[in-house]
Order: sequence, then C-alpha cells, then structure tokens
Amino acid sequence: MKLTILSGAGISAESGIKTFRDGDGLWENHSITDVASPEGWRKNRALVLDFYNQRRRQLHEVEPNEAHKLLAELEKYFELQIITQNIDDLHERSGSTNITHLHGELFKSCSCNNKNLIYEQKKDINIGDKAEDGAQLRPFIVWFGEEVPMMEKANKLAREADIFLVIGTSLQVYPAAGLVHEIKDDCLLIVVNPNETNFGYGQRAVMMKETATQGMKLLFDKLVDLA
Repeated sequence: MKLTILSGAGISAESGIKTFRDGDGLWENHSITDVASPEGWRKNRALVLDFYNQRRRQLHEVEPNEAHKLLAELEKYFELQIITQNIDDLHERSGSTNITHLHGELFKSCSCNNKNLIYEQKKDINIGDKAEDGAQLRPFIVWFGEEVPMMEKANKLAREADIFLVIGTSLQVYPAAGLVHEIKDDCLLIVVNPNETNFGYGQRAVMMKETATQGMKLLFDKLVDLA
C-alpha cells in the first residue's frame, strides 16, 4: 500500500526550528522579498547568505523529533514517500529514505547561474565562494517567484497514493498546497495540524487538530492496521 506524506514547518518546529508564519518566525526582521527572492539576492547577496548561514548553523544543533522517527518507522509497513516543504534534513536523519524536497535543501548550495551545479554545504557560504562555472554559490533553496522543479514528481506521488497524510502544514503555500487536489477519489486523506487548515475538502478529510508528535503517536498503530 502506498502512503504519501506531505510535511510542513510544523513538524520541524517541534525540533526547535522556527517557522516563518509564527509571530517569532524567521522572517520577522526581514521582508520575504529581502531574503527569499531573486530580487533580494540581486539587491544584497551578503544579507541573503547571512540569513541562510544562520539557519544552517541552527540545523547542526537540532535533532529529529518523535514525529520524524515514527514516520521513518512506517517504511516497514508501507511503500512510503515523503514530500516535504521543509529545507532541513530531519527526515533523512530520522531514517526516512524516500524524500522529495519541494523547496530545496539547506545543506546544499548551487551555482547562481546554473542550479544543476549542486554541492554539499554543511558550512557557511561566503561572498567569493564559487561554483565550478566561476559563479557565486547560493543556497540551494527555491525562493518565492522561482519555479518548483520537484512539483511534477510530487503531483505524481500524490496521484498514486492510497493514503495521503498531511502533517505540520496549514496548506497555505502554493503550489504545495494543491497536492491534496491531486489525490484519487478513494484515497484516504488525513490532516494533522493544530491550527485551522482550510483547503476546500470539507468532510472528506480525517482532521486531527494535534501537533505533529502527538498526532503521530495517536495515528501510528491505526496506520499500521491499514497496511
């Protein structure tokens, strides 16, 4: 049976990673345009690099939480795929093996002239750090206004799912939020999020107003029973 997960910032928040939609979120002291857009990059590369360098340093200090670990455990029972809006590697560190990152990865960098030139990046990116084509390295992040290259794969995974589990996202960021509209008519849709989640599916979804960790503790055995 195919279980596909769409994870968002809420699951990472429980490991201590701030979410930009919270009151104390990442973007509080910067407009999104300044630090997460091609325009911001052209305007002030140093600011953008510093912003993501701080996020990268923080990622070294946090660990996967119980929700990440329980999702990884489900690979024993399902043909499991994780589609994540998160740019951290907490799913990987918890043991999950089939992960599609929609918005890029913080521990990678790429040429600002060629996104196919991708490098592992565990340390800071500095002005003057170059890709092999001679261009400045930039964070391997999909910024607002940029194409989401993994979206086609994500749509396919959603369409193939027998169970589609949404966890830690309020489904407000597109195109990722549109994935719930790709699932089959007979696909079981489960949404775990402590905040209001509005996506036009009415009574179809099994709604759980829980944190990611608590939701997974409640769901795990029930999902295994369905496998």
